[in-house]
Order: sequence, then structure tokens, then C-alpha cells
Amino acid sequence: MYQNLFSFRVRYAETDQMGIVHHGNYAQYLEMGRIEWLRDIGTSYREMEENGIILPVISLQINYKKSALFDDLLTVETTIKKPPLVKIEFDYRIFNESDQLLSTANIVLAFMDKKKNKPIKCPDYILEKLDF
Repeated sequence: MYQNLFSFRVRYAETDQMGIVHHGNYAQYLEMGRIEWLRDIGTSYREMEENGIILPVISLQINYKKSALFDDLLTVETTIKKPPLVKIEFDYRIFNESDQLLSTANIVLAFMDKKKNKPIKCPDYILEKLDF
């Protein structure tokens, strides 16, 4: 299991008039966690794109437990539990600074050749960094 924790503060623009984070922003928070997860294993999304690989989302599921509020310090916990093949699956939990669970999520993405727009196997340079 490979896990990364990433923290940030909720910006005013991400909230509604009641100071509650709009539900649509959670997908961006998950993306931030995924990008930091890649960086943590020693690669980057930019590097993947420069190598002609993209990661489109196949499925996204978010379960909302409690509202995040303006200026909350949120932590996104990003985890993969199985080796990626053509797809990579991430599980997420988002907590506030009081360690309250705000949401859980799951995202499945596919490794794709950017030029051919065809699925490909997970690059070896990523698999080598993961010791499943």
C-alpha cells in the first residue's frame, strides 16, 4: 500500500455564501492529492505527459460525510492498494484539522498513449518505484 498525505487551506473562492466548500471542488482536491502522490514516489504528471502518457479518469466516486469550510486546513490522504496495470486506482480520505473525516473517494484512471489515444500498460519507471 502506497500512501501520501497532502495538506492545504480552503480558499474563499471555493466556498458558497455560507462558507461551505462547493461539492465540485472535491474532485480538484483529489487531483491535488494524486499529483502529490506521484511526486512522492519520484515522478510527476508533467514528466508523464512529456513522455506522451496521459491519465484520463474512468470513474469517480465521492462520499460526503461532513462539510469543509472556508479556511479549514484539509489533509488529503491518497492511497493505492494494488499494482497498476493499464488502470490505476486511488482511494482517498479527506480530513479537517480536527481530524474529522469529511469525505472518502475512489478514482480509477487509465494510462493512455497521448498521440494514439490508446490504452497502454503502466510505465516501467512507475512500476519500479512501487514494490508490490
